[in-house]
Amino acid sequence: MKINLYELEKLSQSEVAKLCKRSEMDIAELQKLVQPIIQNVRDNGDVAILEYNEKFDKAKMTLDQLKVTEAEFEQARNNLAPKVKEVIKASAKNIKKFHHAQMPEEMWFTQIDDGIMAGEKITPITSVGIYVPRGKGSFPSVMLMLCIPAVIAKVPNVIVCTPPTADGGVDDASLFTAEFCGVKDVYKVGGAQAIAAMAYGTENIPKVHKVLGPGNSYVSAAKRLLYGAIDVGTPAGPSESIILCDEKVDPRIAALDLLIEAEHGPDSTALLVTHSHDIANKVKALLPDLINDLPEKRKEFCKTVMSNYGGIVLTQDLDSSIQFVNEFAPEHLEVLVEEPMAAMNKIVNAGEILLGPYTPITIGNFSLGVNAILPTGGFAKTFSAVTVYDFLKRSSIGYLTKEGYNKIKDTARKFAEYEGFSSHANAISKR
Repeated sequence: MKINLYELEKLSQSEVAKLCKRSEMDIAELQKLVQPIIQNVRDNGDVAILEYNEKFDKAKMTLDQLKVTEAEFEQARNNLAPKVKEVIKASAKNIKKFHHAQMPEEMWFTQIDDGIMAGEKITPITSVGIYVPRGKGSFPSVMLMLCIPAVIAKVPNVIVCTPPTADGGVDDASLFTAEFCGVKDVYKVGGAQAIAAMAYGTENIPKVHKVLGPGNSYVSAAKRLLYGAIDVGTPAGPSESIILCDEKVDPRIAALDLLIEAEHGPDSTALLVTHSHDIANKVKALLPDLINDLPEKRKEFCKTVMSNYGGIVLTQDLDSSIQFVNEFAPEHLEVLVEEPMAAMNKIVNAGEILLGPYTPITIGNFSLGVNAILPTGGFAKTFSAVTVYDFLKRSSIGYLTKEGYNKIKDTARKFAEYEGFSSHANAISKR
């Protein structure tokens, strides 16, 4: 079994850049394949959607099947095992608590000077589309992570697009979760065609102002192409993680956690970064047995990742490891070092930072409360985890009394005159 082992100091600049590029290389190439799909949806609406549902998801459907019905929600409630419902509700409780804590005041002001007030008014985005993937499994956790902050932010119009099953349905757990969160407008469409449908609207699927949600390389490519037609939100593409280790880590924990994101799919990235030769060798030795113990599909995904975008990166020291982490800007970062708080202070680029051996990515993905929809592809350098703020917008507010106006008017007029804006200046001088 091939498991990549990179010695960072021996890599050229171009080789390091390629390592950091991960599946972004695929996304750039896929844009040429995705463009015709977007155009077809724009031109032909639901007819194109039905065509792609059959082509990509093997679901032969009619127009009246595109939107989930009340009967389907009821069937999901009745069919889903009580134990699964309890898991969803328990995780939802933590996620709700975290996101309620993020909510800002609806309005605030500060006094700039006597008679001069400035502030902000915070309002929800009018319409948001949520994308919940299904290609490699069912993801009610993604439904929780996106529907909960949307509802807490009081977005008035929330829709969900998720790929249909082969029989033209949606899995029970995802439907139960959507309804439990308070979202009932769910449409059966996935992939690039779903993003296009939400960007342009079809006969049945409404156009929205913003779309949020993770997806494969095709979904990511569609978002890149549709930037401008719609706000595509946080760039959340194929899964990725870094497990940052020093010589004190339990190699078995490091190896187990390295496979968490690797099992998402063949385009995922999973790297263990350490300066310890001993840990690198021990983890590499443990991985084959751990991978071979997995179900066949997950085994193949992990094998592909470890020989493709994943593996082990060996550095000179902990500071070098952290420097690489900041350059890579991973979606998920686990800090498994002796002093995780000290290391965290040096980390500036990561979608999430999970500290210590008792905080595996698994718990962050499902039940901790933090949002697991995170920037990928290096975008953690400028983007953040999904929060309630992704569903809100700010309007600046200004208010002057007569005293405040008289205090500041000449400053503004002179600025306008300097920049050559005569009407700006006249609005004050000729007022």
